[in-house]
Order: sequence, then structure tokens, then C-alpha cells
Amino acid sequence: MDAIVAVYSDWGIGDGGTQPVVLHADRAHFRAYTAGAAVIVGRKTMEDFPGGRPLKGRHNIVVTRQNLTIEGAEVARSTAEALFLAAKYDKCYVIGGASVFRQFFPYLDRVEITKIDLAPRSDSFFPDLDADPDWVCAAQGDWQEEDGIR
Repeated sequence: MDAIVAVYSDWGIGDGGTQPVVLHADRAHFRAYTAGAAVIVGRKTMEDFPGGRPLKGRHNIVVTRQNLTIEGAEVARSTAEALFLAAKYDKCYVIGGASVFRQFFPYLDRVEITKIDLAPRSDSFFPDLDADPDWVCAAQGDWQEEDGIR
């Protein structure tokens, strides 16, 4: 199982339930990378999506402790249930938020990271893989710049 995440230079990923800085090129990369795949997402993160709805063109697995039915998504009330639901798909990406990344971190084989060279205020963080000896960078792309941010 893989994850895809945009992180700031301090490994922050969000503040107050939203991303303080968004790069359009990263959003396009996310859409292309996850298209047609299953995505595991927390309910609060899903509510930050356009219209507060599951992502179109993906098999959404929403992790929540609440007893909900969500149109366009499968609901998992535990990590084990989400893993069971994800097993039927060829590709599955964990897409956040912070608590979902922590829950599924032991099951990740690969993380697709966009590093944004800023450190805006964040109250949610992804594990610092630079400081984790069990993780190595397998490939690194060129820096890209958008509106003076890289």
C-alpha cells in the first residue's frame, strides 16, 4: 500500500483542517496519480474536499468511528476494516489526514511526497521520513516552482 502527501519543510501537512499552501501542479499530480485507484481517507479530510464529498473517479474508503453512510464511498470503522476493503483493489493510496496516515503507516510500502519549501503554521504533521532510518528516498524529481514557491 502506498501513500501520497504534500508536506512542508517541517513535515507539516495542514492547519485547522485545511492546507495553508496548495500548489496547482501538485493537485494535478495527485489527481493523475490516484485516478481510478482506491483511496483511504479520514472523514474530516474528506469533508475538506470540494463539496465535502468523496473524490470522483476513485474508490473512496472513508475511515470514521461514526456510524455513517456516505454516498459514493465505502465506510470503514477500523484500520482492519479499511485494509479488508482495500484488498480488492489493484492500487490503493492512503491520502490523509494526519491520524489516518499514522494509523496506516505500518502498512505502507511507498510514499509519494511533494515537498513544499515553506513552513507555514501547521497543526497536523506527516512522520519525518528524513529522520527515519527505515525509509530511503528511491527517486527524486527536479524542483518545480509556482508563484515563487518551490
